[in-house]
Amino acid sequence: METTLSKDYKERIVPALTKEFGYTTVMQVPCLEKIVINQGIGEATQDKKLIDIAINELTAITGQKAVATLSRKDISNFKVRKKMPIGVRVTLRRERMYEFLERLIRVALPRIRDFKGIEGKLDGRGNYTLGITEQIIFPEINIDNINKLMGMNITFVTSAKTDEEGYALLKQFGLPFKNEKK
Repeated sequence: METTLSKDYKERIVPALTKEFGYTTVMQVPCLEKIVINQGIGEATQDKKLIDIAINELTAITGQKAVATLSRKDISNFKVRKKMPIGVRVTLRRERMYEFLERLIRVALPRIRDFKGIEGKLDGRGNYTLGITEQIIFPEINIDNINKLMGMNITFVTSAKTDEEGYALLKQFGLPFKNEKK
């Protein structure tokens, strides 16, 4: 079963980017490799239940089981021990990635209050990270069951070699960037 975005990528985005950047083969066209959703939960050092809540919420949002991320070293100022759970993350690929991207663009982002678009700043290698301040913009989350608002980072990893190519790819997918790139 192919999602509309993966079909759209093959039928519309690949020819558009080939024309724009003058690629000689379709293998040169950048593609979306994976989407990584990461939630850092600093308060988890005091309250262990926050990790379980975050795992359940992220699993509901993405449709894939989230895993806890563990600290790498001791940091006494933050009361963190090595191998202590301090966040959760999910890596989406293929069809689940396209499904999530479609829900993000069509449903979740328009639900943000006073939404004017997302920043157009990439990391220098064609990847883009979007910060979301509250998880309640996703329809899978029941607002009545929320005891704490938690933000998340959504990283779009592309095969693009430059920011310009990555930006063009994400714009073609329909990510609502503010204005045009400087």
